[in-house]
Amino acid sequence: MKIHFSATPDEKGVLVLPVCSEKTLTTASAVYENQTYGHLSKAMDAANFSGKTGEVVRLYVPAGTTYNQIILIGIGDASALTLQKFEEIGGNIFKTIEKEINVVIDFSAIQKTKNMKPFEWTAHLAAGLELRSFKFLKYKTKNKETLESTLENVTFKVSEDSLAQTIFSQLQAVTEGVFLTRTLVSEPPNVLYPESMGDIAKTLSKIGLKVEVYNKKDLERLGMGGLIGVGQGSAKEPKLIVIQWLNGPKDQKPVALVGKGITFDTGGISIKPAANMEHMKYDMGGSGVVIGLMKTLALRKAKVNVVGVMAMAENMPSGTAYRPSDILTTMSGQTIEVQNTDAEGRVILADALWYTQDRFKPQTMIDLATLTGAVGVALGDQHAGLMSNNHELAAKLLKAGDDVNEPMWRLPLTENYDKFMDSDVADIKNISAGSGAGTITAGQFLQRFVNNTPWAHIDIAFMAWDKVGNKPLCEKGATGYGVRLLNKYIKDSFE
Repeated sequence: MKIHFSATPDEKGVLVLPVCSEKTLTTASAVYENQTYGHLSKAMDAANFSGKTGEVVRLYVPAGTTYNQIILIGIGDASALTLQKFEEIGGNIFKTIEKEINVVIDFSAIQKTKNMKPFEWTAHLAAGLELRSFKFLKYKTKNKETLESTLENVTFKVSEDSLAQTIFSQLQAVTEGVFLTRTLVSEPPNVLYPESMGDIAKTLSKIGLKVEVYNKKDLERLGMGGLIGVGQGSAKEPKLIVIQWLNGPKDQKPVALVGKGITFDTGGISIKPAANMEHMKYDMGGSGVVIGLMKTLALRKAKVNVVGVMAMAENMPSGTAYRPSDILTTMSGQTIEVQNTDAEGRVILADALWYTQDRFKPQTMIDLATLTGAVGVALGDQHAGLMSNNHELAAKLLKAGDDVNEPMWRLPLTENYDKFMDSDVADIKNISAGSGAGTITAGQFLQRFVNNTPWAHIDIAFMAWDKVGNKPLCEKGATGYGVRLLNKYIKDSFE
């Protein structure tokens, strides 16, 4: 699918037009109302179409035009539209037109919009359409064509087409990062494992990223007993992947992003139930966000210094697996009593967080992880859980999430919760049995390894994968949640 912007597109194929609430035609739509001798209004009346967001009506072989079809898309109250809502409308348009071939979309003149210009909302409309076009069909061998989109060309009509293209190019860099994240989260664990993740990261050096992959001997040298311990039950050895994008001022401390990368989580010796274990391929979702965002920053040549660190391991039961009651010594020197091997994400992050703050001395550090089932109990699949030791950082992240509709809800971190992580035999234990507040206590565990660095933890366990398929910008499956949020945060805060 190719996306174009033109002030004078060829009038062929399918035309998509917006209609506001109460059947209010936009200026552009009104032109075609006249050309079709009032057939747009007649079609709306016949279909009981009112212009509510998401409503669709089709006119085939409309009189008075050279198009073979006109599609009317409801966009609701124009005065309530935002750039984010235009992206969501774009996603809905893709679902409507994906089996067409050549499409022209004319949203060039919409009355009563606020603080936006046509080239801006058109670029975001196009970005939303492209975001929704992602399909993971790599392993489909039968009837694949029935699932694929047939779209070849989508042209957005807009007078300031070059300005729309400029904005869209920046948004497209974000989309490419999201698509990388979705692809990696969708891959099966026999294809994506710590070593192959490192190989994929290395390919990004061609777009200007500096990539380092640390093997098990390197981890032993660094004293990463947590990461090594979690990975020791698998035939696939653990890795630490470091990606750097240094395009900001030389004296600017970097922003650090840390991702949990458990490429498959059986739970280890504390094995999970068989039901739904297949979903545990996406337990590397945090690392997927980090690598996707790093690609985005390089593609859009962001004027900022950012480092991404991914702790990669596979949590498997075997004769060499770590056990409940094992005590692991982390890079920080702190010891962890393992009470449950299925609470492994925080154990690998303990080493990754300490390494990141120790080596890079970042101005802020943010980790992302599919960390707890408890976050779904608290927030469902509508918000990620946010914890932070810094109010300013938390506020900026919350705003960025709201701006791109990747919302979070902040949960507390206090000494009252922290005490539940104390161990009788080590410095800290990896679960807080019986205390409740499982998401919060996981955050308290991680906080012990950030060494007073301004830090935030985002639990994306119920946001990385959509089990229903009712979101406007993605199909059922991997969402890419977090790439757009962190790109917005970095752009607004550091560029």
